Amino acid sequence: MASNVPAEMLLLAASVVLLVVQIFIQSGTMTKELGGDWNAGPRDDGRKPTGAVAGRAERALKNYLETFPAFVGLALALAVTGRTGGLGLIGAHLWFWARLVYLPLYLVGVPKVRSAVWLVALIGLGLMLAALVL
Repeated sequence: MASNVPAEMLLLAASVVLLVVQIFIQSGTMTKELGGDWNAGPRDDGRKPTGAVAGRAERALKNYLETFPAFVGLALALAVTGRTGGLGLIGAHLWFWARLVYLPLYLVGVPKVRSAVWLVALIGLGLMLAALVL
């Protein structure tokens, strides 16, 4: 039953959904630009999308993947050690919701605010780490 699952684990599950959404956005923008045959093929020709949105979607996914492993590890460590809730949960919420907001900001091309949102996500990881080790 979901009520027995720590909130950090629910955020972890949601973060996997967000990962899949980002993969679909990235692949969809590439396919729109380069075509379905290219996407379904081996992509040996070295072509890359040159459009702004496809490039942003690819960079946003890469950026997500840079912090996603840390979030997964910290969320699991908090659950395994029984240190769920409190500061760690606040950090998990900060990371997840900031990552959710970051994606449309990046796709639309909003500067500075996007970087501030990224920093909020990083602070969330820091809070999770603090809850684990302090």
